Amino acid sequence: MHDEARDLPEDLELPLASGRPWWYWLGGRPALDLVNSRRERWRRDVETLTSPRDLSRWLLDSGVADRELPVTREVLAEAIALREAIDACARAVLEDRPVPAAAVRAIDLRIPFAAPRPRLTVADDGTPRLGERAAADTARSALGLIALDAAAMLGDAAQRARIRVCGAPDCSARFYDRSPAGRRRWCSMRTCGNVAKARRHRARKRIEPPTARIAP
Repeated sequence: MHDEARDLPEDLELPLASGRPWWYWLGGRPALDLVNSRRERWRRDVETLTSPRDLSRWLLDSGVADRELPVTREVLAEAIALREAIDACARAVLEDRPVPAAAVRAIDLRIPFAAPRPRLTVADDGTPRLGERAAADTARSALGLIALDAAAMLGDAAQRARIRVCGAPDCSARFYDRSPAGRRRWCSMRTCGNVAKARRHRARKRIEPPTARIAP
């Protein structure tokens, strides 16, 4: 798993056959990691969930699932719709405007799939035992967990206040700011943060007057 939002090559052949080499995990929580599966929203708008197999692998790599799950094209479409609904709400929060009601409904629609399904069985000793049923559609259950994470983030004022988009002009990464002061600006200091620092350094060098030499 990559922990850096690596730049996409200029000569990248689009659309991607598979987006797996270009996934990264800087969102800070599953809901925003899913949003970040759509790369370069500011320019080429690159889709990295290109197939049902990609989504199955993404759910595993993200830690939402513990194995590759069967995924249909219908479920892939639902995942992409959920992703865009989460992003629509996140952008509304960042822009200090009401969240779109349709996006909220799209997230809420997936939440019930995350709920456990109680099951009463008989144990070996003959006593009743309350447990959980196996999920009928585990890929949808995984998406339900992501929707529940989005709902927790969006539905709590303190958590909403920590939704961020990277401050770099050429990065579209969304992330959850877990820094103690809540002032994080970059998706990663190793990538966008260091680039911004280098730019500031070069700018200072251009405006600083040359040091006067004192004749001996």
